[in-house]
Amino acid sequence: MSLSDDQRAHLEHRLLDERARVVTALGRLGERFAETEQDAAGDLSKMPLHPADEGTDEFDRELDAAEETRLSRELAAIDAALERLYQHPEQFGRDERTHEEIPFERLDVIPWARQRVDEPRP
Repeated sequence: MSLSDDQRAHLEHRLLDERARVVTALGRLGERFAETEQDAAGDLSKMPLHPADEGTDEFDRELDAAEETRLSRELAAIDAALERLYQHPEQFGRDERTHEEIPFERLDVIPWARQRVDEPRP
């Protein structure tokens, strides 16, 4: 049984909501990258107090960069799902390899899913 029109509309809404969430998160990260190290750390001086402070600041920058990469990939996947939904609505929600239907419950959680996940085997 393929997705109903109501299910497709629900998934479109979910994709648009998720897209807005990711764009907002990327905007916040962009603002953090725009801050100077001194402002971000709340330091009064440009001179770090301790080498560990520098390490912590670098770790935070790397963590933010990794999060930005993850969010950018998620945004690309969401945009690709919206494109599939708009261009080929009858094929949306099917596994790209096997062409089997992806359960609506999975799509409701991850509406940009491209593959069906089988039940874990004992």
